[in-house]
Amino acid sequence: MSAVLTDFLKALRASDVRVSTAEGMDAVAALAAVGFEDRTLVKNALSQALAKSPDDKLRFDACFEHFFAHEDMQRIDDAEPEAPPEGAPPNDMPPPGGGGSGAGGLLGLLESGDRAALQLALAQGAAQARVNEIRLFTQRGQFTRRTLEAMGLVGAEEAIERLEAAGEIERARRARRKLVELREEVIAYVERQMLLLTANAGTKLREETLARIPLARAEARDFKLMQGLVRKLAKRLIALHSRRRKIARRGQLDVRHTLRRNIEFDGLLFDLVWKRKKIERPKVVAVCDVSGSVAAVSRFLLLFLYSLTEVLPKIRAFVFSNQLAEVTSLFETLTAEDAVAKAQRDYGWGSTDYGRALAELEAIALDDIDHRTTVLVLGDARSNYGNPGHASLRRIHERARRVIWLNPEPRTFWNTGDSEMRRLGAACDRVESCRSLAQLEAVVTEILRTAV
Repeated sequence: MSAVLTDFLKALRASDVRVSTAEGMDAVAALAAVGFEDRTLVKNALSQALAKSPDDKLRFDACFEHFFAHEDMQRIDDAEPEAPPEGAPPNDMPPPGGGGSGAGGLLGLLESGDRAALQLALAQGAAQARVNEIRLFTQRGQFTRRTLEAMGLVGAEEAIERLEAAGEIERARRARRKLVELREEVIAYVERQMLLLTANAGTKLREETLARIPLARAEARDFKLMQGLVRKLAKRLIALHSRRRKIARRGQLDVRHTLRRNIEFDGLLFDLVWKRKKIERPKVVAVCDVSGSVAAVSRFLLLFLYSLTEVLPKIRAFVFSNQLAEVTSLFETLTAEDAVAKAQRDYGWGSTDYGRALAELEAIALDDIDHRTTVLVLGDARSNYGNPGHASLRRIHERARRVIWLNPEPRTFWNTGDSEMRRLGAACDRVESCRSLAQLEAVVTEILRTAV
């Protein structure tokens, strides 16, 4: 893959267009098929290989126009300079990027007025200065200077000083003016690369921060961004799980069944039989405390689970504070966000009663829990000094594949005051402190990983 195409793929990823390695290889093949002369054809070919949705198409178009705003499409080819015709006089001008002096180097390039050669020198200088690694606004000056030096700025300035010393004042003045124009052009190039490669840097930094902060501390203004982050995390897990399921289904050659099936062909292996591994999608029963102390975490757990319905289609959701209610049907008629909001509004009142909630869960769902079922309980285990319901949870654990308890409190708070984590945790396979979206993602990743 050419260096320019690699940089373009980086710019696409910075613009939130997901591009896999395989799609990058498809883009190389597309360019090899259509060539580089027709800009529109190149754009359409790359779009077909790299943009997968209407949103991706819009982002691709904007990114392509910015990236190749003033570029020669032939530059994608990274072609070597053509050899001069036999018998042609040698070209004693140093290649772009060399310092040179007199009529050679950068000064000679500026005085020649060859725009194509100057653009090529700028691209080569930027590549040598690694402008594609720019990440911060404050790095513009640094990368501009590096690019100019790679193009031969020092040699050009020395050559201009020699012209002045030799009395060629007018020629030196024209050269300095062209050098100033070149500097402005390099600044524009660096800024364009910065905008392309850091298009969503601020948003990504904010998302990385929100993925790790305790959900209970998230501000209301961040909820919309966090809901988008939940969907991104879910898509990533769906893609990961789909690849794992595809790999698992390839299996291995079943020699015994292959030989048996090919007896009629005198042992020639016309019909291969592959070993198959039965893949069972996990069933999930999610039980969320929606009382005020843990409502924020419950909200995002439910959003996360229902964003994963492509690979976790069998989800039953229950919420409780002082009594348990199943809200699975809400997600069949409302959007995930509206369903979560309604569940919290209708059932998020009252004093938390774990004993009653877990007893009701046992009565309602025990017959539906089997060896494929993962039971996720999210709550702080604070029972207000009442029955914690550990006996009911133990009976549920006997039926389920596993029971995972997610506690939004730090571990140092467990078993203090009215916290019953010790008794409830004894009836679980795993107990985790789950205070952020990153921790939620880790738990669901584990569920999907062990399902294959």
